Amino acid sequence: QVQLVESGGGLVQPGGSLRLSCAASGFTFSMYTMSWYRQAPGKERELVASISNPGGSTTYADSMKGRITISRDNAKNTVYLQMNSLKPEDTAVYYCRATLGFRQYWGQGTQVTVSS
Repeated sequence: QVQLVESGGGLVQPGGSLRLSCAASGFTFSMYTMSWYRQAPGKERELVASISNPGGSTTYADSMKGRITISRDNAKNTVYLQMNSLKPEDTAVYYCRATLGFRQYWGQGTQVTVSS
């Protein structure tokens, strides 16, 4: 059974940092491109960052470039998103996605709230 389980979200003050994790199981993690998306209330889901396999090339959304780093540990079947200098507009549910060709899997999401 495929599972993507996000963790690490929470409430943080503006300027703070969070590290999100997404633990994968039920598929060959190392073969998949892994991505983080986010969806704020009333807005469409948008791509935040992705990391390919196996070369590990990365892509970042312009809105967060310079403040985030995506990484993966294929031995642990986990992808991470380090977020720094968080802003209130970064408040959203953050989702993990795995893709390989026509296959795709989504996690349930983790809430990130940036507020003083």
